[in-house]
Amino acid sequence: MAVLRVRGFGLPEGEPVDLYADGDRWTSDPVAGAELVAEGWILPGLVDAHTHPGAETPGQPLDDGILREDLRAHLESGVTLIRAPGLAGDPPDWFGRADESPRAFHAGPWLAQHGQFMEGWGRRPKPADLPAVAAEQAARTGWAKVVIDWQLGDDVMPVEVLREAVTRVHAVGGRLAVHSQHAAGGVVAVEAGVDSVEHGMGLDPELLSRMAAQGTALTPTLSVITASLAKINADPERARKSWYVPGASAHARLTAAAVEAGVTVLAGTDSRPHGGIAHEIRALVAAGVSPHQAIAAASWTARSYLGLPGLVDGAPADAAVFDGDPRTDLGQLDKPRAVIVRGKRVHRRVGSQ
Repeated sequence: MAVLRVRGFGLPEGEPVDLYADGDRWTSDPVAGAELVAEGWILPGLVDAHTHPGAETPGQPLDDGILREDLRAHLESGVTLIRAPGLAGDPPDWFGRADESPRAFHAGPWLAQHGQFMEGWGRRPKPADLPAVAAEQAARTGWAKVVIDWQLGDDVMPVEVLREAVTRVHAVGGRLAVHSQHAAGGVVAVEAGVDSVEHGMGLDPELLSRMAAQGTALTPTLSVITASLAKINADPERARKSWYVPGASAHARLTAAAVEAGVTVLAGTDSRPHGGIAHEIRALVAAGVSPHQAIAAASWTARSYLGLPGLVDGAPADAAVFDGDPRTDLGQLDKPRAVIVRGKRVHRRVGSQ
């Protein structure tokens, strides 16, 4: 296999880099005959930390063909790493490993309470069994995902159950993500010490300092929540009655406050079509997050949170290369010059040299 080479300015520092893919690892030691793939501004790949590939609509089973198409769309957008906190089923062995897939972390099927979540998706163990089920899932894949609140008025998962799930998951070396879109769920999640809060709509800003101190990340999925809010507000009567409006209206401010408070904020799209991570980065910037921090949430910060280093010797040979600095021109994110995963070129823009 040809050794690939990239050079230019590596982010986040913006310093000159010249890297060679020694198999699946970067090295700065020159390799004779290496193929120069691209020059420009280099990210250690983009990250979508909240995506659910493989099913066309909620409730449908995981489909291998759709999964391949979704993952390919991620790659073409420059995403070299995904986290799927919930899938329609257990993925095939090639998921996260094959040439057509970004690297991937996943939490298997969702875990939810009876009578909640989307029909046809997830598992609903008894409350007494949930901690053990979550630990078994995390032992297999590194993550488990629990839906702790759903519709307004539904029971929120008891903090004792969730705290025991966190303890059991951590005991097997795993991490626990939770779905929460209501204030009461946010309180339970932070009190239980979960590893990441997904969506977090309605989260009390007073909890942000505690989240930062205990290492609880927030994946706000801001762009999809903002888009949903716009659709609801287009019908004033519906907007007046919707429980969704207050939390969604404050979500951008909450996200910016989380960054300011030192919470690890991760970029995730949670929507179809896949490959839309640039929209989430723009939504973060529109909320008041600096471009540097917004791109970090979708690149080096997310990779570090998930345990992968950036553009250094010995790091996984992943990269997305752009003509210009995306921090000063977010439009660059729409047109990666080249994308490399596992030391292999998986995307090259038509007409690039």
